[in-house]
Amino acid sequence: MAIKAVVFDFGGVLIDWSPQYLYRALIPDEAERQWFLSHVCTMDWVIRQDGGQSIAEGTAELIERYPEHETLIRAFYERWHEMIAGVLHDGVATVDKLDAAGVPLFGLTNWSAETFPYAWENFPVLRRFRDIVVSGRVKLVKPDPAIFSMMRERIEAHVPGVEPHELVFIDDNLKNAEAANALGWHGVHHTSAVQTETKLRELGLPV
Repeated sequence: MAIKAVVFDFGGVLIDWSPQYLYRALIPDEAERQWFLSHVCTMDWVIRQDGGQSIAEGTAELIERYPEHETLIRAFYERWHEMIAGVLHDGVATVDKLDAAGVPLFGLTNWSAETFPYAWENFPVLRRFRDIVVSGRVKLVKPDPAIFSMMRERIEAHVPGVEPHELVFIDDNLKNAEAANALGWHGVHHTSAVQTETKLRELGLPV
C-alpha cells in the first residue's frame, strides 16, 4: 500500500547540531575536548534533558559530580544555540519535494522542551509539519516505543486509519530507525540526503 505520511527527525537530518561547534572554541585540544564530551557532558546526560528533566536540574547534578568543570558545564545550555550551524539544505530540499507533492509531514524529535522554542523561531522549515512530537514536552524519548505510539496517534488525527506500514520515519540515529522498523513502520537510517531519497523513491514517494 502507498505511504500515507513521512515523519522526520530534526537534528542531523534537517538541522546541523553538534556540541563540537561550541566546544572547539572552549576546549581547543581535541583529546581533552573528546574526553569532556564523552565523560562529562555526555549524550546520555543530554537525553535526560531531552526526556523532560529541567536544564537547571541537569546542570546542577553534573556540576555536583564534576565541580572542577563548572564553567564548561554551564556553557552547554547557556550557549546551546552556538551548537547549531543552521539547516541542512539537502534535507530541507527533501521536505520541499514531499510537501510540494502533498505528502503529510510530521516531526518526531528528541529535544529539550526549554531549547526547542529557539529552533521553532529560527528555522521556518519546522512549520511545514502538521504536528511535531517533542520528547521534552511529552517526557518520552526515542527509541522508546511509547513515543512512536504517541506520534502515530497524532498522525491519525490528520490521516484517519493510518497503519504502521503506511508510515516512514527518517532518523540519523540507527537505533531509532530500527525501533520504527520493529513497530512495522519503514525506518530509514539517514546517512545522506541522496541515500534517503533513494529509499523514499523505492517506497514510491515523489522525491
